[in-house]
Amino acid sequence: MIRIVIAEDQRMLLGALGSLLDLEEDMEVVGKARNGQEALELVKQLSPDICIMDIEMPVKTGLDAAEELKGQECKVIILTTFARAGYFERARKAGVSGYLLKDSPSEELANSIRIIMDGRRIYAPELVDLAYENENPLTEREVQVIELIADGKSTKEIADQLYLTNGTVRNYISVILDKLDVGNRIEAIARFKEKGWFK
Repeated sequence: MIRIVIAEDQRMLLGALGSLLDLEEDMEVVGKARNGQEALELVKQLSPDICIMDIEMPVKTGLDAAEELKGQECKVIILTTFARAGYFERARKAGVSGYLLKDSPSEELANSIRIIMDGRRIYAPELVDLAYENENPLTEREVQVIELIADGKSTKEIADQLYLTNGTVRNYISVILDKLDVGNRIEAIARFKEKGWFK
């Protein structure tokens, strides 16, 4: 019997997923969580074989929880609406066994679980294409700068925090706007977020 924990913040979907998987003869849903933190606690208590997680959940996201579960016995499957290159990249680095999209047919989920239990990984095909087309163009330092901009820091505060001059920070910002093909800081943050590149 494959023992499963599901983490999903939309109650109706959580119930529906649980019911669907319970219909499979070789699967049992042993726990349901409404956020990443609850998922971690259930995995610790129940030692399931698989934890299926949404990404955008309150308290702790599915990706944060997946990163904490890296290297543990429990295999993680991300089940999300978001086909975003940055999310996929983070999920791969966290060692998740599967990254599937919610609009896939339900029988595909059960089949994917069985394949993952055999030790293979499954990624939605559209994500693999996305990952190659949409690499984050920013350097590590530029990412630090845009993260501080997103935190509401001024040019001077960013300069102080990163031990740079104001002029250097301004140069970084103009390179960031250029690379992301946007006109201002707000658009840059929106584009970076939409791609799922924020850590």
